[in-house]
Amino acid sequence: MSAPPPGSVAVIGLGKIGLPLAAQFASRGLSVIGCDIVPSIIGRINEGGNPLPDEPGIDEIIARAVPDGRLRATTDVASAIGSAGVIVVIVPVKASDGGVLDTGALDAATSAIGTAIRTGTLVIYEMTLPVGMTRQLGARIAGASGLSLGSDFFVAYSPERVYSGRVLSDLGRYPKIVGGVDPPSGARAAEFYRAALAPADAGAPDRVTLLSSADAAEFTKLIETTYRDVNIALANEFALFADRWGLDIGEAVDAANRQPFSHIHRPGVGVGGHCIPVYPHFLLNDARGGADLTLARAARTRNDAMADYGVARLVEELGDLRDRRVLIFGYSYRENVREDHLSSARRLVDALRGRGARPAVHDPFYSADDLRERGYEPFAIDNPPEAEAVILQAYHRAYRAIDWGKLAGCRVLLDGRNALDGAAIEAAGIRYLGIGRRAQRETVRYRRA
Repeated sequence: MSAPPPGSVAVIGLGKIGLPLAAQFASRGLSVIGCDIVPSIIGRINEGGNPLPDEPGIDEIIARAVPDGRLRATTDVASAIGSAGVIVVIVPVKASDGGVLDTGALDAATSAIGTAIRTGTLVIYEMTLPVGMTRQLGARIAGASGLSLGSDFFVAYSPERVYSGRVLSDLGRYPKIVGGVDPPSGARAAEFYRAALAPADAGAPDRVTLLSSADAAEFTKLIETTYRDVNIALANEFALFADRWGLDIGEAVDAANRQPFSHIHRPGVGVGGHCIPVYPHFLLNDARGGADLTLARAARTRNDAMADYGVARLVEELGDLRDRRVLIFGYSYRENVREDHLSSARRLVDALRGRGARPAVHDPFYSADDLRERGYEPFAIDNPPEAEAVILQAYHRAYRAIDWGKLAGCRVLLDGRNALDGAAIEAAGIRYLGIGRRAQRETVRYRRA
């Protein structure tokens, strides 16, 4: 097998992280082949278009890089693998809220690499993985290809640390963590990212942090996500305390965070998404050594219970919820995105239905048919039905112009993100409930989690 040409990169997986990565690499002058199984994505890119219009900055890169020949897309993964000197894998690794992995896409990508890889190729996995998995994947490639890992080909892990909606800016903001399954693999991966990412400013620290192993890099990403989950759980417990004492969690946290050793996140009605509620289970489910991560486990329990807590607050105000209509604003797990994995809206609906209430859901990123297909009753934002209670679950931009005080029949509003003007809502005769937040204080500008 001859070595692939230098400066050639295959990105396997052109989703919300993979496509911006491919665009970033192309912007640095590399020759990039993007691979995906969805023909419409491939066609759109090869026409010079952007399948991710909500991701700033990549429109311009794609529009320049495709005509220049620096970026193209294909469904022929084997061909792309055989022509690339570097293969970056960023396919979905789905997981349940208990952390049970669905590695179908990852297995398929790894099998394709094992069949088509050429001598001298560097393979980098970027999706979040349990500790030790990159080494296992490297061994599978070696077994399928007959090549020697660490001399004929190289494997490393570099966790994505970006946020959809700002991927390009985050790539320049946060250090790139890299770890190889062996020293040569780590060194090659670090060298690649130094070339593929924007150079650091003169005198600035190296934007690539090379760790001792792929295991260490995998562990680093799990530490980051578990820390955030535990921090949010702590904020939620503080919020419960604040509610019972009639205190304002925002006032106290804002003051506490002025001390440089305090970094309390925001409380809320729940934690959703593909990351924070899932990845701690990669640690909790690892039986090696019998480590009992009591704090991480308790944090998961606390955060999962916040939707039930919010509904219990409604019961305290309204009594029996049987046959009462409750409107939920925001189905996405967070504001301003179309992503619903483990959204707190689901737990809210389940808790409300469990008490006999009639919940209805709105989200500007989901059509009425989308919501019906998921088993939810939709409502229209321009003419919401009369309801005794309202829950703000995700504060989308589309909700900022709503006059919450004019919602027909509303007696109680649960602000699940502490985002609204509680005083104005109470002035309109509606009982305002925050998560550890009183109505009398204006919205606190929390440090983002």
